[in-house]
Amino acid sequence: MVAKPLAVAIMTAAWLSPSAAFAQASPQISDDVVKIGVLTDMNGPASTPTGQGSVTAAQMAVEDFGGSVLGKPISIIVGDHQLKPDIGAALARRWYDVEQVDLIVDVPVSAVGLAVQNIAGEKKRMFITHSTGAADFHGKFCSPYAMQWVFDTRALAVGTAQEVVKRGGDSWFFITDDYAFGQSLERDAAAVVTKSGGKVLGAVRPPFATPDLSSFVLQAQASKAKIIGIAGGPPNNINEIKTGAEFGVFKGGQQMAALLALITDIHSLGLPAAQGLLLTTSFYWDMDDKTREWSKRYFAKMNRMPTMWQAGVYSSTMHYLQAIKDAGTDEPLQVAAKMREKPIEDFFSRNGRLREDGLMVHDLMLVQVKSPEESKYPWDYYKILAKISGAEAFGPPDPACPLVKK
Repeated sequence: MVAKPLAVAIMTAAWLSPSAAFAQASPQISDDVVKIGVLTDMNGPASTPTGQGSVTAAQMAVEDFGGSVLGKPISIIVGDHQLKPDIGAALARRWYDVEQVDLIVDVPVSAVGLAVQNIAGEKKRMFITHSTGAADFHGKFCSPYAMQWVFDTRALAVGTAQEVVKRGGDSWFFITDDYAFGQSLERDAAAVVTKSGGKVLGAVRPPFATPDLSSFVLQAQASKAKIIGIAGGPPNNINEIKTGAEFGVFKGGQQMAALLALITDIHSLGLPAAQGLLLTTSFYWDMDDKTREWSKRYFAKMNRMPTMWQAGVYSSTMHYLQAIKDAGTDEPLQVAAKMREKPIEDFFSRNGRLREDGLMVHDLMLVQVKSPEESKYPWDYYKILAKISGAEAFGPPDPACPLVKK
């Protein structure tokens, strides 16, 4: 028996003047409320880097915006899709049809995100994905109602592989999760390694959630490749890094490069196991004064630092609400057009812009995990090795997207 999806409503009430309270319904805001649905994983393996942290980030954006837009209240509802596409699609359909949700955000796991994107297009309502990386979101399945805000597989793979090869990491062996996301990461990274003058010595492909990854890590170690590329997400990526540390991969002179790793993963692993790991990220809480100011406010609510996905939820929610204000309406296509007009320059995004295919292009960072001796305070985990321009990392729009001007 499938558990009923969580659907908790959280209302941020705006105090209205007596005259506004009894005024006629404004034609600019549908249903007299702007409703944002955070559709996420509240209890499963993606719940730490998304989950309640994504809900908190959205709430912070609503509060910082003032709780209302064009004189109408902003509300947030929360749903748990349990990492199942059918539950995610059913919740999205109900939210758009019955709850009159204007925008759905977050949605970890590409299979769930693509199902929700399909419903959003059908219902002509807005959807912004943060924690899913499939390039198909802004490629063959692109939609005028959908946006991809934080990353895609190409940006992470290209950012990591290109910068690592530049630094002498010119031989690679991949440990690749044997499903579409992992294969996409390996394909993109391998192409960049070869193009940059490096060599790919081989790959092994453990199934998702393999309990014992020892044999795969030993094969990667035996390859003598300078870089062991971790092409996949939780739980395999964490266990591969941990196993690599136990087997002395780093001490033996090899390095691991995680094509997807989050700061909460590093926190879970601990610096003794994760030290030396290379990865690309859209956001690091300790990058500058702006990132620190927001992240410390977030930490006060969540008792941990935000992932790039959670910071991205705040950034996109603020940009969306500002676009409603600028457009004078919450009509989706007019709001999307306003979102594309202005650059996205905030604590999360540097040199950000929303392309016609729905991808938010912005600068990334190649970082290396510090050793315990290098870390000076809690969550002081990364050395920033290089900044990577958005144009370089994300590349040109995919001509498979019908929204791209040919």
